[in-house]
Amino acid sequence: MSWSERLKELGIELPGVAAPLAAYVPAVQSGKHVYTSGQLPFVDGVLAATGKVGAEISPEEAKGHARTSALNALAAVHALVGIDNVARIVKVVGFVASAEGFTGQPAVVNGASELLGEVFGDAGVHARSAVGVAELPIGSPVEVELIVEVQ
Repeated sequence: MSWSERLKELGIELPGVAAPLAAYVPAVQSGKHVYTSGQLPFVDGVLAATGKVGAEISPEEAKGHARTSALNALAAVHALVGIDNVARIVKVVGFVASAEGFTGQPAVVNGASELLGEVFGDAGVHARSAVGVAELPIGSPVEVELIVEVQ
C-alpha cells in the first residue's frame, strides 16, 4: 500500500502548504533527505491557537496542534517530492512555547510522533527532540520540523 493510500484509509487529507512567514522555503531536498522548515499549526491559512503551553494552552490541546504541525510538514514534503517517495521519517524536532515550570514537552510532541507512526508504521519510527522555548513565531504554541529520507 502506498503512503497516499494509507492516508486515505486513515481519513487524513494533507493540507495545502503553509505560506512562509519570512525569507525561506517550506522544504528543501539535499541528496536523499528532505528537510522541512519549522511548521506551525495552521488550519486553512489561520493559526489554530496562540499562547504558551501550561498557561493559555493545555498540554492535550498542544498535542493536537503538534499533530497539525506535522501534517503541515508532510504537506511540504509532498509538494516537493511526493508523499509516496518517502522512505522513512528520520528525525522530528518539536518546539513548545512553554509557560514557566512546564516540563511536559515530550508528551506534547507525541502528537507529531504518533501521527507519523499511524501513517508510516515502522518507517515512521524516528529520532526526536522536544524543546521548551520562551516564544515561537506569531505566538504559536508549537512548531514541528522533519527530516525525511526519500527514495
